[in-house]
Amino acid sequence: MDAITLLTTDHDEVRDLFEQFRTAEEAEDKARMKELQKEIFSELETHTRIEEDIFYPAVRDTDEEELAETVDEGVQEHHVVKVLMREIEDVSGDDTFIAKMKVLMENVEHHAEEEETDMFPDLRKRMSQERLDELGAEMAAAK
Repeated sequence: MDAITLLTTDHDEVRDLFEQFRTAEEAEDKARMKELQKEIFSELETHTRIEEDIFYPAVRDTDEEELAETVDEGVQEHHVVKVLMREIEDVSGDDTFIAKMKVLMENVEHHAEEEETDMFPDLRKRMSQERLDELGAEMAAAK
């Protein structure tokens, strides 16, 4: 699986967890929401680590200014998500927990959409399939 396919699959898995969280919220199933929060955090932590350690440095190596700017934005978006995750772990009260989870989900969905519509198509034009496959293998091993 190449790097872009791997990351897009990760995005889809997290979107599915978000949908499950929304369903649990509608059902007022607090235990399920907490369980999903842990799964979401685990997925996000792994995803951001492989993006920052493996994928983003390779994107920077393309020396394409627009891609480098998108990487810079992505790193900052990851930072916001990490801060939110720490806050969610420390929050007391169901209303604040749910509100922060919704903000986290919106941020992640925006980030994934931006990568999928802006970065990934441009990267496919600028990086060989062989290199994308190598990165995908490295990222899968790191997961």
